[in-house]
Amino acid sequence: MRGFNHTPFVLLFLFAQFFFAQESNSLFDQIDNSESKQEFLPSSMIFTQRLLWGEKGMMRKTGIVTLNLENREQELKIRRKMLSAHQYIGYLTLAGMVAQGVFGVKLYNGQYQYEDLHETIGNLTTASYFTGAALSLFTPPPLISTKNKGLTSIKAHKWLASVHFSAMIATNLLSESNKSAHRAAAYTLFGSYALAVISFKL
Repeated sequence: MRGFNHTPFVLLFLFAQFFFAQESNSLFDQIDNSESKQEFLPSSMIFTQRLLWGEKGMMRKTGIVTLNLENREQELKIRRKMLSAHQYIGYLTLAGMVAQGVFGVKLYNGQYQYEDLHETIGNLTTASYFTGAALSLFTPPPLISTKNKGLTSIKAHKWLASVHFSAMIATNLLSESNKSAHRAAAYTLFGSYALAVISFKL
């Protein structure tokens, strides 16, 4: 592979595996005002949320956002906006994957005039993919943790995220070294990502 640095993708892969192993939270949990003793933070948070928004997180230690009920209410509004943006960027990323697939098929059929366009769309799609992932990873946590039994749309979204994140890494790693494996990874990426986007509406 010509000058390709695997290290960032390997680190992202390890990061994804650690993240998706954590306890998932509902996308749009709301404030529960019925409890006599109000808890400001949920009992379970993913480590990126704890890093920024936890009781000893960066936002608290720096004094940017103190931990109180008023600020937590504002954080939940920020959470909703960030997750909404995550959702819309998901649609944009999916459209980019479709376009990249169309031109990818043309390349496999020998229409090499589309090579630069395919690469450009790929870079933009990758950028939007990781932007959307960051919005989900670093959003403020909900006020409470919820644990639902059985298969839910949130659990399905989480499991599919683990698949398409790994497939995204593989697609980039194999783009020049193994065309057949690259294609298989790309199909896996598209299928799992499309299902993850659909699970938003379930």
